Order: sequence, then structure tokens, then C-alpha cells
Amino acid sequence: MTQHSTTTTTRKVQSNTPAARVGRGVIYVILAVVVVACLIPFVWLVRSSMMNTEQIFSYPPQWIPKPFEWSNFTGSMTSAPFGRYFLNTLTVVVLVVPGTILATSAAAFAFPRLVWKGRTLCFWVCMATMMLPYAATLIPTFIGWQAIGAVDTYFPLVVPAWFAVGGASNIFMLRQFFLQIPHELDEAMYVDGGSPWRVFWSVILPLNAGPLTLVGIFSTIGAWNDLLGPLIYLSDQSKFTLSLGLASFRSLYSSQWGYLMAASLLVILPILVLFAFAQRMMLGNVALTGLKG
Repeated sequence: MTQHSTTTTTRKVQSNTPAARVGRGVIYVILAVVVVACLIPFVWLVRSSMMNTEQIFSYPPQWIPKPFEWSNFTGSMTSAPFGRYFLNTLTVVVLVVPGTILATSAAAFAFPRLVWKGRTLCFWVCMATMMLPYAATLIPTFIGWQAIGAVDTYFPLVVPAWFAVGGASNIFMLRQFFLQIPHELDEAMYVDGGSPWRVFWSVILPLNAGPLTLVGIFSTIGAWNDLLGPLIYLSDQSKFTLSLGLASFRSLYSSQWGYLMAASLLVILPILVLFAFAQRMMLGNVALTGLKG
């Protein structure tokens, strides 16, 4: 106990030395510069969404709109059926996120928690798919969906998520968290007559709420911002997602920069709200993964 207290005191003294304070100051300055660099594009988007075209491209730049062009928001929403695009995108997200979480978590559970022949080889093959460019499988995948008549439907955007297609990174991340769970919990469940499915559902998932939330957020952002998938598979405008609808809106109203900025801000706003509400729970649960009893 005395040695631990001495070590703690020594660390506190070292952290208060002038060199340590200067080092922390340098780190804070670097972080502040990075934060400002990341925020400038968003601030530019917000101020441009409330300006007319002349104000947006004025020099020197004008940061505060005078006057505020609130009509950009109503004008952009009435110029294109963004309400319909929002419902379409929400439908895709609601179908993709549960499939991604269930499929990737089940695959991640099978690798470290179950014993079966060839699991190491299968794991490395799964990891190798992360090096396979999406463009390499684009044409044969499209031909396959076209052959079963699924083009211009949401099936190509939703079904792959339920089979963990393209989810190797999520599988790897969840596997690392699942490895932290003591195997004694599995054995206790098996002794009580439980099955691997019961272990997965009653032990592994409840102890990994944080990582699963992280996967859910990543898959939500991916499905919400996906442009290439809808661009390839959807041709009916009534089925467009927000990203595809915004791209088509840009081609029609390229000269209406205020409308375009307002529409872009409204498209990304739900993701910002989601992340703001979910980050505290996500970070707290990730920190406690495997420690809950």
C-alpha cells in the first residue's frame, strides 16, 4: 500500500513539472487547431444555408448572414420531395441496422467462443475481404440482383446486412470485445443446460452493449450516407434515399447554392442528433465492457 501511494505521489509531482505543463499545453494547442479545422466546413455550411448566393461568395467572406434567408429551408424542401426521401432512407436504416448487429455479432461470437474445425482459416479469409475493393465485386453483384429481378428495390441495400456482407471490420472489433468475457460464464451456462444460442443471447450480448451500440451507430451512418448503392440499384425517383435525392437536387439546382446548403444541412442534422445522444452511452458502455457482473 505504501509503495503504491509513493508511486502515485511521484507521478503527480512529475505531471506538475514545467516540462510536463508545457507538453500538455502543446497538445491542447494541437487539438484545438485540429478541432477548428474540422469545424470550419460545418460552420461554413450552416452560415451558407442562411444566405443568398451573392452573400455566400462575397469577398472577404461574410460569416454572419445579413439578412437571414430562412426561406432557403422551406424552398429546398418544397423544390424536391425530401419528405419522401427521408421516409425511404429511414426504411433502409431500420432494416439494415438490426441485420448488421445480429449478423456481425453472431459471426464474432462463433470465432472466439465456439470450437469448430477450420475457424482460424475462416477468420483470416473473413479479414482478407477487407482488402477486396468494393468495385471488384460491383458488376457480378449487380448481375446477380438483376437476374432475380431485385433491381430498383431495396433488397440489394438491405439483404447483404443480414448476412454480414462487408462487415468484416465490425466482426473483428466485436470479436476483440468478446474475447474479454471470461469463458467461465459460458461453461456455467452450459452446465445449466444452456445452448450456444442461449450463451450468445443471455451472456455475450448483454455484456457488450457498448460495442453493439458502436456498430449500430456506424451502420446507421453508413446506410444514411450511402450514395453508391442507391445510385446503382434505384431508378424510380419515388424510391430515392436522401443521399441520392440530394445528388439529383444538386444537378437541378446547382445555381441555387442557398437551397443546396440548406438541404445538405437538413440531411446531416439527424445523424448529428443521433451521435450527440448516443456518444455518452456508447463510450461509457465500451469502457465497462466485460466488467459488469
